[in-house]
Amino acid sequence: MWPVGNFDLRARVVIALLALVGTKFVAILAPILQAWAVDDLAGEGVPEFALGAIGLTVAYGVARILTNGFQQIRDALFAKVAQRALRSLALETFEHIHRLSLRYHITRKTGGLSRVIERGVKGVEFLLRYLVFSTGPLVLELIFIGAAIFWKLQDWRYVGIILATIAVYVWFTLAITEWRVKLRRVMNEQDTDANQKAIDSLLNFETVKYFGAAKREAARYDQAMAGYEAAALKTSYSLAFLNFGQAVLITSGLVAVMLLAASGVQAGELTVGDFVLVNAYMIQITMPLNFLGTVYREIRQALVDMRQMFDLLDEPPEVRDKTNASALKVTNGHVTFESVSFSYEPQRQILRGINVDIPAGQSIAIVGPSGSGKSTIGRLLFRFYDVTGGAVLIDGRDVRDVTQDSLHRAIGVVPQDTVLFNDTIYYNIAYGREFATHDEIINAARDAQIHEFIMSLPDGYDTRVGERGLKLSGGEKQRVGIARTLLKDPPILLLDEATSALDSETEHEIQEALERAGQGRTVITIAHRLSTVSNADAILVLEKGVVVETGTHQELLDRNGRYLDLWTLQRSEQTG
Repeated sequence: MWPVGNFDLRARVVIALLALVGTKFVAILAPILQAWAVDDLAGEGVPEFALGAIGLTVAYGVARILTNGFQQIRDALFAKVAQRALRSLALETFEHIHRLSLRYHITRKTGGLSRVIERGVKGVEFLLRYLVFSTGPLVLELIFIGAAIFWKLQDWRYVGIILATIAVYVWFTLAITEWRVKLRRVMNEQDTDANQKAIDSLLNFETVKYFGAAKREAARYDQAMAGYEAAALKTSYSLAFLNFGQAVLITSGLVAVMLLAASGVQAGELTVGDFVLVNAYMIQITMPLNFLGTVYREIRQALVDMRQMFDLLDEPPEVRDKTNASALKVTNGHVTFESVSFSYEPQRQILRGINVDIPAGQSIAIVGPSGSGKSTIGRLLFRFYDVTGGAVLIDGRDVRDVTQDSLHRAIGVVPQDTVLFNDTIYYNIAYGREFATHDEIINAARDAQIHEFIMSLPDGYDTRVGERGLKLSGGEKQRVGIARTLLKDPPILLLDEATSALDSETEHEIQEALERAGQGRTVITIAHRLSTVSNADAILVLEKGVVVETGTHQELLDRNGRYLDLWTLQRSEQTG
């Protein structure tokens, strides 16, 4: 509303408010000019400075034009201010959501969240438009009209009837609207629920097909929409009651004032022009008052929608940069886990005093059964979460002492399931590094052994991959993900079960690309299949959050311990 450090936008706000006052002043003057024109035609007499009936009629027309002109100037000037405010708020919300922790994003509902943001921004837009240019001007107009009627008629009764009518009208409108806001809130909840079910179902399209559950999903969606329908009908019925009640109240006040004015004309106390003046002012009052219920309801709803969005903005990020955090400069890529403990919940310990030293440029593999905490180590390194005990160090610096942006730039991740944007292959590879050149993108694709496949497609690099990359196979998606990470060119590479979801042949091909990607980098491989890590410089066996064995592949086999058990079990599964 009041842009800091932007003179142009501030000037727009000031001029728009002046235009607002000008609009209402001229709007109050127009009925007076009309009344004088009527009195002149009726021979009632007009002020000496009046221009006669023709001149007054022309002045009345000019006043009406000016009223509209000031209004359009006001709207045009303020539009940029409002849109800039909305843009700033939407950007702030978007950035804040990206700052929130992984824990929040795991539990969020995408469909519901998108509606919260959408309705919140629209709520702010509505509040800016109607609170500034409808509710405030309405109050100003009522003050001007009351003063004009008293100045022209010198009778408090007219002002009293108008004020009493407005008071009862406002009381009735607010009381009914409060009831309707509760109904509207229920309707919004049903709308959010239906939207969430629809998006959730579409995101899981393949699963729905696998289980022949299209009708089941349609039934769930229809049930949610039935709830929305019931709430929407109650909202519509209550609106009809509100509109009729408002019409009765405002018409009663209008008739009462007109009767008083008519009796004044008959008694010779008022002129015909005064009667026209009162009628014009009452119509001028009733028009904005008719929207009061809608405006108040929408303002209340806008506040509810804004509260949901501001609650989202108040959601604190679990992982924050320290005030004095500096950028991480990786000189070697030496990674150390010192007595690291971690738990997602206090009663469920995941890691227990982990000590891991990964020399610069070496390849370390972390293996173990499901639930042993392997992926958690990767998440702590990337600082999706902060350790609850101990420290994670890169080149001797605690990751909590550096900025998250610099930490994330230093680590490249190839996850088990590479998720792609619904855009072209070129865009998805280029996402690895902003402002990368065309040749760099092509070279990254070559290193990931996917260039030839891309060129075999009809649209080549311009091929769109579909929602979450569904148009590509698992191996193709992984190669695009590897190319994207290679383009990023990070000194530290984290492979989080990057081949566990692939078939053996594809796994072998991807493994070659991953080995090429790891050259000259510190590589941490989190693996379920032991055959993929047999060439690692060292292998850590993790079980129940504790490192139980460390060594090379052959050393661990010779030790005849837990690693040998896992190796024997997987070999028997493959041969069986």
